[in-house]
Parts: sequence; structure tokens; C-alpha cells
Amino acid sequence: MRYILNGTVEDRWEQVFYFTGFGLDPDRAELHGPDGSAIRLRPKAFELLSFLVANNGRVVGKQELMDAVWPGIYVGEDSLFQCIREIRMALGDTERHMIKLVSGRGYLFTAEVTARQESAAPQPAERDMPVSDASVTANGAGTHGRGGSRKVLAFGALAMLCTIAVIIGVTVFFSRVGDVLGSGQSVIEVLPVVDTLGDAQSAVLAQGIAAEMINGLAAIDNIRLIAPKEQSPAAAAKPISGFGGEADFLLQSELQKSPQSWILQTRLIKVRSREIESVAEVTLDATESDAQRLASRLAAGAGYDVASRLNKLEETGSPAAVAGAANVAIQQATASINQTTKERFATARSILEKYLSDQPDNVDLQIALATLHLRGIQLSWYDPTESRAAENEANSLIEHALRTRPNSLPVLDIYCRFLTATNRFSESLVACARALSLNPWDGAALFQLGLTQIQLGRFEDALATFELADRFDTPAVSRWTWLLGAGWADILLNRNEDAIGWLQRSIAITSGTGRAHMLLATAYQRLGRTDEARQALAKGLELRPGSTAANIALPARNTSPIYLAARRDISRTLIELGLPAGDEAQESDDRN
Repeated sequence: MRYILNGTVEDRWEQVFYFTGFGLDPDRAELHGPDGSAIRLRPKAFELLSFLVANNGRVVGKQELMDAVWPGIYVGEDSLFQCIREIRMALGDTERHMIKLVSGRGYLFTAEVTARQESAAPQPAERDMPVSDASVTANGAGTHGRGGSRKVLAFGALAMLCTIAVIIGVTVFFSRVGDVLGSGQSVIEVLPVVDTLGDAQSAVLAQGIAAEMINGLAAIDNIRLIAPKEQSPAAAAKPISGFGGEADFLLQSELQKSPQSWILQTRLIKVRSREIESVAEVTLDATESDAQRLASRLAAGAGYDVASRLNKLEETGSPAAVAGAANVAIQQATASINQTTKERFATARSILEKYLSDQPDNVDLQIALATLHLRGIQLSWYDPTESRAAENEANSLIEHALRTRPNSLPVLDIYCRFLTATNRFSESLVACARALSLNPWDGAALFQLGLTQIQLGRFEDALATFELADRFDTPAVSRWTWLLGAGWADILLNRNEDAIGWLQRSIAITSGTGRAHMLLATAYQRLGRTDEARQALAKGLELRPGSTAANIALPARNTSPIYLAARRDISRTLIELGLPAGDEAQESDDRN
């Protein structure tokens, strides 16, 4: 197609990149799959993909990527990780073949890329009119003379007016329908963080918190975000009556400091009613020296609560949430579960089974009991027969919950965990990503994602996932899990000194079932610290009597040969220290 622009002919061209069947058009901000369908990416993820494609075959450092995509803006590495994860999901790059993490250096886009110059329609302009090549002359006149041209132009103008009228009518119709039915997405306006201190340190921290919060909220699928017009912190809170516009909710944050702590208070306010839907207060040690970690954790602590509350508000059309005695039962059971002892586990199970027998359709009770079953399976608190029965019951409970509340965060979290625990890794990657698309600060989902990556042999990716969970540090109840995961990943990567630090932090929170002590024993032995290794193994066996190298291993089904080889190395080290080897039958029967 050629276009007449102010009486002259102009061809318009744009560069399109092609790789493994995909088409990337930076000018149009479009990505198309092998079947020609459009693939949706958030703007920053699209910019990042464009930069990687343009630099294919070259390792691009993380800082270079962040400078290219977020120029002049303070962001944490987690923003980069989220975009990489989104791109991989969009490209179906679950095995990390297309976008590879090069340890200590950055990312490498490995696909072969070809660039083509293709003609493109211009942006709509008042004086642009498409014509055929045969009817164009140098001065823009048609071959049929002025009279014919006037008739054509008159007819074209009439057609254009009709088209505009139709477009306006359709727009008005759908805008009215939208007013009645709603867009299906909540609109959140993020207000500038109020800095109550007003010094240089707090100003930088407040700006970092705002960037982290905006990046996290932008990753949530079912909301629209309005960023503050002014990026700098506010000296004082402004009356909320001046805000709102098209927003459904306002997010108001205030940064304070006591002699011991940094404090971030966040409120989610419903615009129409001015009702406060959520209040979060996050407190962190004032001696924290890593400003980026401090900003990430303050934003994540508040963002986790905000995302959870928004999800509950989206679920208001679903069957009623727990109330009364059932809610008390879940709280009591959760308190028992978090003690991570077999006796407390049995107490929690009896509480939940009693109340679920009275309310068999209560989804929250179903989720709580399914969660408990998975805890028992993963910690080997069921014998093999009980374990299979618990898995079947958990599967049934989760399937019912998914049918009833398919977009509920608690339901998606337990589904993600169930698929990981039962070695359905291709499905768990999708389920965990779905949970993270509704709450990107969900450390529990990140832990399950990391476990999946480990068993697929992607140790570097797993370590990055656990480190991201640690940077967010929420929810606090799951903190020991990603610390254990990071220690395990470091051992698989033979970074034993680093592993010791992670594992000691996990054990300081809870001893669990002894697995952390056995991993710690492995790290000590590899570093030649045999006495400490034997002490750690003895503690592990005390917590987990009857353990063997076979029955402490996770099930091998669907796991990577790379993972299995690394696991055998750990087993050999523990056997050298005195752990019984066990046998294959024991390994196949044990779910953990």
C-alpha cells in the first residue's frame, strides 16, 4: 500500500524481527506467535524482549538490561526477573533454551533472528488516503481527471463520514455497556509515598518503595494501574477528595522511622465510599544497610496484603468466605501446622476434619485440609498407604475448590503446591505462574516454583527464584522454606559455603523434619569440616529417625537426569558420613 501525504507519495517501512516462528514488531509493539495470533506482553516485558532480540547472541548484563528498560528509574532485580518470567511464559520457553541465564554475567537470547523491512500502514492522519499504484501520479492527481477525482473524493468523504458515525455510535454503545457491566478490572491509583522524615536517605527509600510497589502491582493480571504523576515523595498526605477520577481504589502509603525501625503504613481506599478496605503496616530493622533490599521488603510486605485484599474483593461474587466457627477452626489448625511437629500436625488434622464434616461444601475448610495433607506428604508424616490416600483426598478437595473459586489466590496456591508435590511439573509451572500473576510477592508460590525448577535440573533459575522470595520475605510464615530451598540449590551448584548460611537461617526458624540438617551435613563434609558434618547428620537423624539415603529423597518421577545425578552426589556424601543407603523399594514407596 502507498499513501498520499500532502499531495506526495510516501512508502512507509518498519523492521520486523523473526525467530523460531515468532514475529516481533517493535514499531507496532506487537508480538505474534507461529500461528499468527497476537501475544500480549506488558510494556516493560515487551521492551525487554525487544532489547534481547536486538542483541541476540550476546550476553547482556542485568544492569545493562535495567538501564535500557527503566532508564533513570530505581528498580530492583525482581522487576527484571518478573519480566523475564513473563517473556518465557509467552514464548513457551519452559526449558530456558531461548533465554538463558549465564551465571554471574546476565542473559543470552539464543534463537536465530532475522530482520526484514516490511511496508506498514501509517498512523491515521487527517490528510492520508490510500490509493492504488495505478491511479497515482507525481502530483497526486488521478488518471481520470479532476471531475472524476472530485466524484471519487466526494464519495470517499461520504463513506468516511458514515464510517466515523458508525465508530462513534459503537463507541458510545460500548461505553454505556461498560458503565453498566463494568470493565471487569479494578483501577488502582497509586499516590506518591508520603515521606514524614524529609531527609536524603528517606527520600531515596520512599522513591524506591514507590518503584517496587508500582512494578509489582503492574504484574497483577486483573487490575489496571494509574501511576502517580509526580515520582518524587510527598511531604504530607493530600486530601483524597482531590484524587480518584476513573480509579476504583486509591493506594496511600506513608514512610516513618523510629529509633529501631523503618515503618511503612499503607491504606487501600475505595474511592466512591471512602471506605478503607485494607491497612498494612510493615516494620523492618533500621540498621539494614542494603537500601534496595529494604525498599523491596517494605513494598512487598504492604503489596502482599494489598494483592490479597484485592483478590478477596474480586471473589465477592463467589460462595461466601469462612466465618464464625469455621474461621476459628482454620486459625487453630494453622497455628498447629506452623509448629512443624508431627504431634501438632495430628491436632490440626483432627480440628479440620471435624469442622469439614459439619460443612462439607466450605471451600476454605477444603483448602485448609488439602494444605495439611500436602504438608504431611512432603514431610513424610504419612506412611506410604496413608500418603496415597491423603494425596487422593487432597486432589478431590482441590478440584472442587477450583470449580467453585477458580480465581481465588488460596485455591491457586494450594493447586500450585499440589502439582509440585506430585511431580506434575509442566502443569505446576503454569499453576504457580498463575498464582504469581495475582500476587507477585507470594513467597509460598515462589518456593513451589523453585522446587519445580530444581527437579527439572534448572538450579540457577531455582536459586534466583528463592533469592527473589527472600528479597520479598513474605509471607513470614513461609520464610524457612525458601531459605531451605536456596541452601539446597547452592549445594546442587557446589557452592557449599553459601549453602551453609542459607541453611543455618532456615534451621534458626524451625528444625523441620531434619532435611535441612542433612543438607548442612553435606555442605560441611564437602568443605572438609567432618566433625560439624557428623553433628549435623546426628541432629537430622534425631529429628527423622529411620532415615536412609533412599527415603529422604524426593520422588524421581518426571525429574531431570541432571537433577538425579546431583542428588546421587549428595546421597554418596551422606552415606560416607554414616547415613544408611536404603533400597530402591523404599525410595519408590516414600512420597518424600
